[in-house]
Amino acid sequence: MELKQGSFKPEYKGQMELYLRWLARYETEAGEEMPLGIILCAGKNTEQIELLELGAVGIHVAEYLTVLPPPEILREKLHQALKRRGCAWRAAPEKTTGKSRAYDPQRPAGHD
Repeated sequence: MELKQGSFKPEYKGQMELYLRWLARYETEAGEEMPLGIILCAGKNTEQIELLELGAVGIHVAEYLTVLPPPEILREKLHQALKRRGCAWRAAPEKTTGKSRAYDPQRPAGHD
């Protein structure tokens, strides 16, 4: 796994291929599959990654967040991810009223 600052650059492919080939030659044991490489970047160009055919050589690129989106967007993305996995979204009930409440980043934990 390689953590990079900034957006993905095509030269990262060559660097990761070198790492993966070294691992395959010196660290992989009989019966093991080829190692996978993950490059974490602050941004990526999907078309560029497709043209480089990174998946064919066991390299995957993922993005990390540099700024958190508003809570409602995070909540929606979580809901979508859970739905894709067949899980149900359940809000935690309020301690005193029994009502569900949304996450409030301004409200410190334990201060109901």
